[in-house]
Amino acid sequence: MMRGLDYALLSALVLASCVRANPVSRARLRTREVAPPTRVAAEAKAVEPSAPIPKLDAVDPFASIDDAVNAAVGEGKLPGAVVVVGRRDRILLRRAYGFRALEPARVTMTADTVFDLASLTKPIATATSVLVLADRGLFSIDDPVAKYLPDFGKNGKANITIRHLLTHVSGLPAETPRRDYYAGRDEAIRRACNLTLKSPPGAQFVYSDIGFILLGEVVRRVSGQDLAAFSSAAIFGPLGMRETGFLPTDALKLRAAPTERRDGVFMQGDVHDPLAHLLGGIAGHAGLFSTADDLSIFAQAMLGEGEVGGKRIFSAATWNALVSPHDIPGGIRALGWDVKTGFSINRGDSLSRLAFGHGGFTGTSLWIDPDKDLFVLFLSNRVHPDGKGSVNALAGRVGTIAGNALGPPAVVSLPIACETAADHVATGIDVLRAEGFERLRGAHVGLITNVSGRAHDGTRTIDLLRDAPGVALTAIFAPEHGLLADREGAIAGDTDATSGLPIFSLYGESFAPSAESLAGIDTLVFDIQDVGTRFYTYASTMRRAMEAATANHLRFVVLDRPNPINGLDVSGPILTADLRSFVNHHALPVRHGMTIGELAGLFNADDHMGTRLHVVKMEGWRRSDFYDGTGIPWVNPSPNLRSVDAEILYPAVGLLEATKLSVGRGTATPFELIGAPWIDGVVLSAALSAAALGGVSFSPTSFTPTSSVYRAERCGGVRLTITDRAHFEPVRTGLSIAMQLRTLYPTWDFDHVDRLIASPRVMDAIRAGRSITEVEALWTAELQAFQTKRDKYLLYPSTCAR
Repeated sequence: MMRGLDYALLSALVLASCVRANPVSRARLRTREVAPPTRVAAEAKAVEPSAPIPKLDAVDPFASIDDAVNAAVGEGKLPGAVVVVGRRDRILLRRAYGFRALEPARVTMTADTVFDLASLTKPIATATSVLVLADRGLFSIDDPVAKYLPDFGKNGKANITIRHLLTHVSGLPAETPRRDYYAGRDEAIRRACNLTLKSPPGAQFVYSDIGFILLGEVVRRVSGQDLAAFSSAAIFGPLGMRETGFLPTDALKLRAAPTERRDGVFMQGDVHDPLAHLLGGIAGHAGLFSTADDLSIFAQAMLGEGEVGGKRIFSAATWNALVSPHDIPGGIRALGWDVKTGFSINRGDSLSRLAFGHGGFTGTSLWIDPDKDLFVLFLSNRVHPDGKGSVNALAGRVGTIAGNALGPPAVVSLPIACETAADHVATGIDVLRAEGFERLRGAHVGLITNVSGRAHDGTRTIDLLRDAPGVALTAIFAPEHGLLADREGAIAGDTDATSGLPIFSLYGESFAPSAESLAGIDTLVFDIQDVGTRFYTYASTMRRAMEAATANHLRFVVLDRPNPINGLDVSGPILTADLRSFVNHHALPVRHGMTIGELAGLFNADDHMGTRLHVVKMEGWRRSDFYDGTGIPWVNPSPNLRSVDAEILYPAVGLLEATKLSVGRGTATPFELIGAPWIDGVVLSAALSAAALGGVSFSPTSFTPTSSVYRAERCGGVRLTITDRAHFEPVRTGLSIAMQLRTLYPTWDFDHVDRLIASPRVMDAIRAGRSITEVEALWTAELQAFQTKRDKYLLYPSTCAR
């Protein structure tokens, strides 16, 4: 054991001892040996890690994997295993442990053992075949299944799509009785097509074998080949996976890991799954066999966006579709793959949120992390000899060790006490700076920012990235209000006077980065302070930039910042889909309670964007914090939001801005007052005070705005003063003001409130004279559903961000 080892030397030790000249050469896929230090010193300069490797205390960063697997073998949780850890272009670890067989005689596990992959068949053979066919233009994954299996449209299943089956939200049951398979494949498919739904499509996640059996049949009917033949010709053959397929040859069976007994004989090279067995060994849900070397090639192809060693099985665009996160009830899935569900025990807890993977009942798992350029393969026959083994927790432990040892560095611990008041929050740029910008080393960066993009000491993110070692900042992109957040209306391109870099406007002729503006850029970085309310353009700009990043195969990095009006409170109706606009851009409630980084994760999954998203998390932030409790110096995020109280009032007063009403633009305190020449401030103040709205008081006022609505006209109105943030309810307050204005001034253009509330149901209820309590009840169920979904994308606990 060596401690205090030089970082550069250690990186070379890890990588020079593992690197292979040809990423798909079997001669190089051998058990990893640690190179002696004398040889490493000579080789160190030739080795370039594909992602930074943090300082480690041990020469062998994978020794803990040995300990964990050997301990589990000793405890009888599995006979043995093969573990491979690798990157797109090299294998870092390839080791065999324990025994291939325990009965009838002990056989040592070897790295070339053939394994029954069980449910790894679903993503590797079936889902990949489906995506290959879609890539060839033979169908769309949003086509109805009944288009290819006409009998399937019965019993309310006409609207189930290929995508529903791939993500296990079709409404089909998990499986069907074995008797349905006794008469052969055709009868089994006929009975599956006659099934009735357990739930409406999209309403429930049920991990379904029958759904993938049907996908295998779709592949057969579209391609004219059964799944075994098509996957071999379209995937395994082109990638050089010569020992992967259904129905292993006699030679491969001799190297196969046995599972349990069937009819008194151990299954060795014969599929373990009973339904796949009844289907002749070829099925969409199980039946695939492979080796660690072959699966390493497949994993590297997935890290290579469908390509490895000069061989490509589908386009990068189709790869984006495959790995795009899908928000489903109870979790997140990709197309055929798991991302984060109740089945993710074998995932580990150190992989990024971009990681996708799957497990198999026999004791197999594969997780692939594009963000860390890392895959972790765990193969065992844990069901041998008696079906009682257990490896999910072990596989997850292996993934955790590998993820901690490799890939982008963990967040650097900064001197922030989470146990006390959070008065010194480190934002994403502060954390990135403390890490020495390692996550961006080697990147050519385009920065989306404005004046709010600053470190705690006031240094602009522009200047920090321009001077960062190993980082090439090539362009700046500015949102609405421009780089200084002080302008109104369309913004033209410009040049940053300090850095000399071009500034491309994202609020002028274009609302997203163009392909021309992205020339030479491989990473887009977003650092803008959001305001925490749905109807605002900065998050919309981020969403469009994410789409541009995906289309141009760029990485997208969000330097996270606080939700300034806290990350706990969520309120208001969800945006009605057909009312989407650049301002109202996503199905969010008025007040969403999420950081900009958390929103990015939600957008990526909701819209299946496939963005290579990485969020640099804050340190020290509590979800209960308002902006002025963070210690971050205040910078106006836009010309008319000039204080924390204005931002807290914005969800209330901003609701009314589309109407013929001044919301204080052109005064010293925008969004802290409302008025119009036809309003009697005393009357309106009395009516609102009588409504007993919590946490806010109303006082009569008069003012003359110098710009915007009623410019240079004397307005009567009310000033809003927050008296208790904890009890202030902005959406209730905004709608109550609208109700009182509608009652007192019937000619007021109330209908325009819907431009920002974006809920016809709410508008109709107010027109019908419903009380504010009755109106709020209209969105209770949808808000609860949103909060359940939102929980999956939160990066910070309720107490502290560390």
